[in-house]
Amino acid sequence: MSISMYQTAVPVFLRALGNLKHVLQQGQAHAKDKKVEDSVMLQSRLIADMLPLVKQVQIATDMAKNAAARLAGVDPLKFEDNETTFDELISRIDRAVDYIKSFKPEQIDGSETRAIVVPSRNGETKFEGQAYLLHFVLPNVFFHCTTAYNILRVAGTNIGKNDFIGKA
Repeated sequence: MSISMYQTAVPVFLRALGNLKHVLQQGQAHAKDKKVEDSVMLQSRLIADMLPLVKQVQIATDMAKNAAARLAGVDPLKFEDNETTFDELISRIDRAVDYIKSFKPEQIDGSETRAIVVPSRNGETKFEGQAYLLHFVLPNVFFHCTTAYNILRVAGTNIGKNDFIGKA
């Protein structure tokens, strides 16, 4: 039995972002309980040369929503990176989830060899669809979700592995 590009992408993105939302909500409750301003938590980092929590969430959502669009052969919906509160970050995840859910299997299936061009500040990176999904997007989504989790955990949020993985 084979697995389709849609099944490899969309359900995985939705689960990862749903679990990211859950740990953010736990972080928000922790911050409120400890009387820590959202701005302090959202600018927290694991180490000085890593991006803060807010940017980790922005990148995770961008990776997932942009991948769904690119695999479907459409231009990704642009989100502004202007979140300053937990509520705004949670809303961003909700918007990304809604956007990802708008894609149908027939839009993404068959995209294994689709030419994907990812712009960056260093120029463009070119992929074929399957390599883009498996070797670029999925590792990035999980890296940034994991880093967000770790920032919240180091800040004292009472979360564990099951919060990150979610329910099966």
